[in-house]
Amino acid sequence: MDAHSGPLADNSLPLLTEGYAWLPNRMRRCPDRVVRTRLLGRPALAVRGPDAVRFFYDEQNVLRHGAIPEPVIGTLFGQGAVHTLDGAAHRARKAFFLPLMDVDPIAGLVEQVAGAWAERVPVWAAGERVVLFSAVSVVLTRGVCAWAGVPLDEADAEPMARDLVAMVDGFATLGPRHWRARRARGRQEDRLALLVEDVRSGRTAAPRDSVLDRVTRHRDADGSLLDARTAAVELLNVIRPTVAVTWFAAFSAHAMHRWPVNRERLRTDDATFAAAFVHEVRRFYPFAPFLGGLAARDLSWRGETLPAGGMVLLDVYGQNHDAELWGDPYAFRPQRFLDRPVERDELIPQGGGVPQTGHRCPGEGLTIGLLEALAVRLARLEYRVPPQDLSIPLGRVPTRPRSGFVLSDVRETADSIPATTATATTTATAHR
Repeated sequence: MDAHSGPLADNSLPLLTEGYAWLPNRMRRCPDRVVRTRLLGRPALAVRGPDAVRFFYDEQNVLRHGAIPEPVIGTLFGQGAVHTLDGAAHRARKAFFLPLMDVDPIAGLVEQVAGAWAERVPVWAAGERVVLFSAVSVVLTRGVCAWAGVPLDEADAEPMARDLVAMVDGFATLGPRHWRARRARGRQEDRLALLVEDVRSGRTAAPRDSVLDRVTRHRDADGSLLDARTAAVELLNVIRPTVAVTWFAAFSAHAMHRWPVNRERLRTDDATFAAAFVHEVRRFYPFAPFLGGLAARDLSWRGETLPAGGMVLLDVYGQNHDAELWGDPYAFRPQRFLDRPVERDELIPQGGGVPQTGHRCPGEGLTIGLLEALAVRLARLEYRVPPQDLSIPLGRVPTRPRSGFVLSDVRETADSIPATTATATTTATAHR
């Protein structure tokens, strides 16, 4: 069983088949919000709620080293990535990422992506149909590479975007998507490792203080430079999550289509509403189902025990749809974030805790800033939504609208470009 009594069956196979519903279904049967189960052969406790977030991100309780399954490392994060480290090693490696996520760098990235968007809109308008998911992935790839100082020929933008999307798309499956993700990661790690070596040898110049420049100079806790392969992994861990905003951009289009009043309000210069809309997209739509770590010692949580080395799971999707936190969690209502502040350990689409010292994604502010800019630009673009399958299957992780959200009759108008490059990038770091 996976509740509170009887033998514990391994739930790895049901997880693969049930997707986002796997943990919330079991959590509903547990009034104290803790599920006992087994996963990947280990005993596991699944927890939910702001107190559980703080429990999960306390390194005296939960460690990430050794917790992430190799299939996830081999597709999503890369071998030796910051996500696999703890303690001083994690803090030293994270020092590479944190300065990139301040307000000015985020604004710079938003500007590059906005420029890439503006260049592509006439191309979309010249065609009959545009698959928004694919189109935005290319925009984000071009923008983030320009911002990061990574050379990218025009002919390479679409293939690189496909590889970056594949890495995210294949992390939670063992089928063809998984192997496509592994091949994509191998190609891009090879390419970027050679680029790092070229920068260090002087054959290629990296723009001063760019992401490329910083990663080639970064030193770990022991004072050593990252080897070229690890540097490529961490460079991808800036570029890949940026392109993963593609999922949220497609969800934003889905929300505007289902509830058109949001599109109309996004067309105004109301930056506060744009920020609230983005938070609601990240809360309402599914991305990460849960996060996992290993018990650093024998643990007890709400009367349930877990031996050292057991798995602790944080129910991300379930918490973002918890009626006790959100009242009407399955209603899409940006207004909720106009009525209340964004609490750090309540809204956790990219994890909880603090990015400076814990494992919360340091790129969360980047995601928010980019999504605000893209949502406003999409709202101001004229287009039709032809008949298509816009269902979002919860058995697929990560999920997205089945059609990729197809647009037709795209038209750029004088109102298509916002007055400012970014809507409210200062809100991107407001709850960090």
